[in-house]
Amino acid sequence: MSQVSVCLAKNMDYQNIRKTIENSIDLIDFKFKKNAINVLIKPNLNYYYDYSTGCTTDPNFVSAVIDVVRERIASDPNVSIIESDASAMKCKYAFKILGYEKLSVEKGVPLINLSTQKSEKTNVKVLNEEFKFSIPDIIKKADILINIPKIKYIGYVNITCAMKNIFGCNAYEKKYKYHKSLANAVVGINKLIKTDLVIVDGIIVNGVVTKKLGLVMTSKDPVAIDSAAASLLGLNPNSIKFLDVAVKEKLGNKDYVIKGEPLDTIKEIFPKKELTHKLYDFMVKNYMKIFK
Repeated sequence: MSQVSVCLAKNMDYQNIRKTIENSIDLIDFKFKKNAINVLIKPNLNYYYDYSTGCTTDPNFVSAVIDVVRERIASDPNVSIIESDASAMKCKYAFKILGYEKLSVEKGVPLINLSTQKSEKTNVKVLNEEFKFSIPDIIKKADILINIPKIKYIGYVNITCAMKNIFGCNAYEKKYKYHKSLANAVVGINKLIKTDLVIVDGIIVNGVVTKKLGLVMTSKDPVAIDSAAASLLGLNPNSIKFLDVAVKEKLGNKDYVIKGEPLDTIKEIFPKKELTHKLYDFMVKNYMKIFK
């Protein structure tokens, strides 16, 4: 089984968030490569929603992660923040609107739009289905890739957290073309791009409502942390198709051991959807299938 740490920040100020991130990393006994030169950080910037909505990664959270990385890696690594263009989101606007240009100046880290970088079209098979992704060279050359996702409900695959956030590393901007088989596509990109560390920004979460929670979750296994995230959202991990496929493709484990706060404690306060919301979602989804 894999380890997933669960921590709650006592306060939402920078120092407490940084300390909580450090505690969360220590609980799973993650050790940074001391000679690492290139470190990439992938936040969730899926659209132009401010971090206060709980939909995108807080730049202050990323700032704390950068400080932890620099403190723990003796080689003074080159840290970069990466994202790619999507069908409805362009990095040049998202970086500015969401506070990442300011972060870039304050921390002296470049913002890299993967869609403008040299990449290689790479084929991958998931079960019996073939996919082609544009894999940026910069990712291949990275010594450490840190994934900083959000936990949210999402159509097509039910949840988004660690594995779905890596889908944003595909440099091809018209990502809607993968939506007809998104579960397998999410697994495919994770077969090609391996995450070293996942640190979930749950300081503000977006469930059925937006809520300040102070949550930090960490794991080396994206499948395990996505399974824990599904539970927080009130969903059975076994009902999430891409998690089943990921296990078959040997990308990780759905079984996990919690370190830190009991997951049931977080479930009680997480703004998850209740049965009435789930029934409504089910009706809407099936209505669209009938009349599309």
